[in-house]
Amino acid sequence: MLNFAVRNRKEILRDPLSIILGIALPIIFLIVFTTIEKNAPLDIFKVNHFTPGIIVFGFAFLTMFSALLIAKDKQTTLLVRLLASPLKVADYVLGYAIPMVPLAVLQAVFCYLVAMAVGLSTEWIDLFMSIIVLLPIAIMSIFFGLFLGALFTDKQIQGIGTIYIFLVSSLSGAWIDLTLLGQTFEKISYALPFIHAIELSRDILTGHYTAFSEHFWWTIGYAVLSLIIAILAFTKICKR
Repeated sequence: MLNFAVRNRKEILRDPLSIILGIALPIIFLIVFTTIEKNAPLDIFKVNHFTPGIIVFGFAFLTMFSALLIAKDKQTTLLVRLLASPLKVADYVLGYAIPMVPLAVLQAVFCYLVAMAVGLSTEWIDLFMSIIVLLPIAIMSIFFGLFLGALFTDKQIQGIGTIYIFLVSSLSGAWIDLTLLGQTFEKISYALPFIHAIELSRDILTGHYTAFSEHFWWTIGYAVLSLIIAILAFTKICKR
């Protein structure tokens, strides 16, 4: 499994443009919207409020990235040949997921570094904890990408991934006040994990941990759920 993970890491590094875009695009949005906030003050675009949301938005690109990696391996019949190896279903899932986690950490770290450069004010321990509580969403995004990659082709994933990124940006509260969407969409948003991760991270940046249990277990639950559906999807591949 570890050897398979190393292979996937090398495969990811062969496409540095996607890595750069995945890290650079959230940073560009961060700079643009915090600049807007300085000229037209809006609470949602204040750097302490906006940064966790843009990081979660950036994690949605990990879903596309991991899904396309698997779809490519299916197209080249690599996964078919790997069925002759002693790899188990969990080995496939972890072998694809492990190399993606450092990318998620890099996304969060670079976003926070830029945020600090444009005015983010927080304690270092709170900044570290803010990254930690966002990691379950990153892991969920990766596993969900593995699920999509196992079931769909690369062309199908491009369409599905675009819809997924739009839904994350709309229903996460990253740059939209959810109360503006109405009660129905607000309830849907709070049934999903994204807003919970963002609100918890925002609270932690200000040193408030009282709502930790209220939000954190939502993100953990979805991370576990995405792992389960990814394993089920790869089980289907292995049985073909």
